[in-house]
Amino acid sequence: MRQFYGTTLTSPFMLGTAKYPTPATLAEAFAASGASVATVSLRRERGDGPEFWDLVRQLGVHVLPNTAGCYNAKEAITTAHMAREYFQTKWIKLEVIGHRHTLQPDPYGLLEAAKELCAEGFQVFPYTTEDLVLAERLVEAGCEVLMPWAAPIGTGRGLINPYALQQLREHFPDIALVVDAGLGLPSHAAQAMEMGYDAVMLNTAVAESQHPVKMACAFAKAAKAGQLAAVSGPISMRQSAHASTPEQGKAQL
Repeated sequence: MRQFYGTTLTSPFMLGTAKYPTPATLAEAFAASGASVATVSLRRERGDGPEFWDLVRQLGVHVLPNTAGCYNAKEAITTAHMAREYFQTKWIKLEVIGHRHTLQPDPYGLLEAAKELCAEGFQVFPYTTEDLVLAERLVEAGCEVLMPWAAPIGTGRGLINPYALQQLREHFPDIALVVDAGLGLPSHAAQAMEMGYDAVMLNTAVAESQHPVKMACAFAKAAKAGQLAAVSGPISMRQSAHASTPEQGKAQL
């Protein structure tokens, strides 16, 4: 498994900490999933108080604070500084939202913030679209991880542009890639991992399901299955049928 800024994760499953019906459900979901990373919003933490941060610490996973809710580079950079001080980590999931309806990232603001934060020593996980040119610019800026969306946040639509996501994987063979946002079913996670992605990140599909603990477990198993399939050398698609039974030994009439 590829490293994330020098860190090898024990699981390809990253899980968010928002929208759970109770703190106990959140803790149970993480325990059932074996998720290796918890993404946390600084704004959520400040709203819920130190008890929430204590709960996150007890999860025993890597914490990835994010700049959720930021709509320009300056705001995202300031939030990243606050998150580094509060959570005591160089990791930051960089979100700069450009459209309030689709929550699509602002490519210009994202790149501006990524350049400055990378120069300051942050280890940036940029939430981006599947755009190849933007991805190249982010890597040039110093990002060693890319987090392209599958679909708009919270839609549960799955991989709406699998071709572009596959192109990213092929174009960046040595960069850690995480499909982030828009996954709704465990099969979506498996599909991303089968493409050779290094991890999947989600929140809504688990937290807003009828049974978050069971859904977290399902996503974790799907991600592991997809990861195993990717390294097992799957067969290529064919235009015509190909018999699995050999001709040798066939009965002669």
